[in-house]
Amino acid sequence: MIDILTEYNVLGAFVETLKYTVLAAIGSLVIGTLVAVMRVSPIGVLRGLGTFYVTTIRNTPLTLLMVLSILGLAFIVGLQLSEDFNANTFRWAVVMLSVYHAAFVAEALRSGVNTVPTGQAEAARSIGLTFGQSLREVILPQAFRGAIAPLGSTLIALMGQAGYDVLVEHCEARVAALTAARAVASMERTAAARDAQLRAFAPHPADPS
Repeated sequence: MIDILTEYNVLGAFVETLKYTVLAAIGSLVIGTLVAVMRVSPIGVLRGLGTFYVTTIRNTPLTLLMVLSILGLAFIVGLQLSEDFNANTFRWAVVMLSVYHAAFVAEALRSGVNTVPTGQAEAARSIGLTFGQSLREVILPQAFRGAIAPLGSTLIALMGQAGYDVLVEHCEARVAALTAARAVASMERTAAARDAQLRAFAPHPADPS
């Protein structure tokens, strides 16, 4: 146990996990709330888009989303969130964590909305509140209170996935550093071989005798 603590930066990994967890929790809560509103919207197109988002994201492995973002969007497409490699990997990981867990947050909030009595929404409409005002003032506050338990489970799962992302980030950084070192070594070997060829085929000065 002592060897592990001295060999590896456990405290640094814990801090990185907390950073991932806090930022992704905020992002997933914002996105998930918007998706939950779409899911309970009276507009059919919005309900369909919300259902498509939740169904697609929940059935897509997080590892696939990470590969799609870091290798696909960042390196192949060239969509960079930062010039620095580590910062770019960190931001893409936070984005994918937020997108992935937003689907679970949306379903948790939708279950919270279902706990609100129908009379609450009818009373809000009877006093002239619009759909948006009813959500903001009446339904969502009660929905958040009713969704505390599933939101807590989602946050625990997010913390576990954040630890996985710390591992992915450091592995990607190590692979990039190794690739760069190999590229530099290859360029040095190529330059040395070219210099040797130039010296071998260079004309020799004539003998004065």
